[in-house]
Amino acid sequence: MPPSEQTDVLEPPHAGADGSTDAAFVSFRDVQKSYDGETLVVKGFNLDIAKGEFITLLGPSGSGKTTCLMMTAGFEVPTHGDILLKGTPINSMPPHKRGLGIVFQNYALFPHMTVAENLAFPLEVRSLPKAERAAKVQRALEMVRLGSFGDRRPAQLSGGQQQRVALARALVFEPDVVLMDEPLGALDKNLREEMQFEIKHIHENLGVTMIYVTHDQSEALTMSDRIAVFNDGVVQQLATPQELYERPANAFVARFIGENNTLVGDVVEMDGAAGKCVVRVDGGAEIKALPVNVSKTGERSTLSLRPERVVIDPEPGSLPNIFEADVEEVIYLGDHHRTRVNVLGNREFVIKTPNAANVRPHRQGERITVGWALEDCRALDA
Repeated sequence: MPPSEQTDVLEPPHAGADGSTDAAFVSFRDVQKSYDGETLVVKGFNLDIAKGEFITLLGPSGSGKTTCLMMTAGFEVPTHGDILLKGTPINSMPPHKRGLGIVFQNYALFPHMTVAENLAFPLEVRSLPKAERAAKVQRALEMVRLGSFGDRRPAQLSGGQQQRVALARALVFEPDVVLMDEPLGALDKNLREEMQFEIKHIHENLGVTMIYVTHDQSEALTMSDRIAVFNDGVVQQLATPQELYERPANAFVARFIGENNTLVGDVVEMDGAAGKCVVRVDGGAEIKALPVNVSKTGERSTLSLRPERVVIDPEPGSLPNIFEADVEEVIYLGDHHRTRVNVLGNREFVIKTPNAANVRPHRQGERITVGWALEDCRALDA
């Protein structure tokens, strides 16, 4: 990362140069997992999670994120490495002794029990007195705004209410850590967004440590303190939501997190000390960019540029990168317009502009100019 580029990655307390810390509440130490003895689905996973942190494991299907969660829960055993809870290895500890709350996508509620009985079950297993069980159940139901639903059965509840019950059951015995595996995947868009804020607020109020698995990038950006982006069993980047979106470390993260324009070319000038490079894209145009993981001339590079950072019809000379473009399509999306243009041979180049009184939407077939700042254009790996 160039010295001119600031970072706000949230590290656990007292983290060393390698990110490790004795204060970590949950730790993964060189964890690997193979199901067949040959192919690794998780490769050298290292992560420290601070007490009270909300961390999300994000990635496409088959990237290894759920396997990491299942190893933490005790439903899978690492092939290599250690998982520690409060400094104690838990690899060989059975699931029921780990003190973890777990929420699954399918809720896993007992259909023959009432809501209150579902919540009381983990307390009965722990042999809590009846009066204490009742008090904890009611407190957990109030926490998820279902205080009057204790006598109902799961089948009498909506999907969102069932998810709230599953969350309350995971929290009712006051676990050290709550694990959540795609818990909102079965809900519709509005309910899913509502539950994202619900879970976020519960986390803020309780301060419980949460490890959350999802493939939904907006969900991860909304809820997390930090996000570990997985691909092919490897963490591609570990950072805060803002860091991931604004400063992706490689081409995979740039593509996976949010909408992204890409242009491919060769590095023809490099000034790493000044945080500048020039990339000649296919077609011959030269673009000034921020060198992120390119280091010398001749390297192939993918340029990454967010649609909202592109300026339409900038003043001549006001930006280092200004090019002519033809408008291919304009889509009205309420709060903004999504304009697709043909620029530098890329017909899928997207620009997002706010739907504001002083912003004129363009028309299909119109010739415009587009421009962007050097620091908004990241030269990544090919």
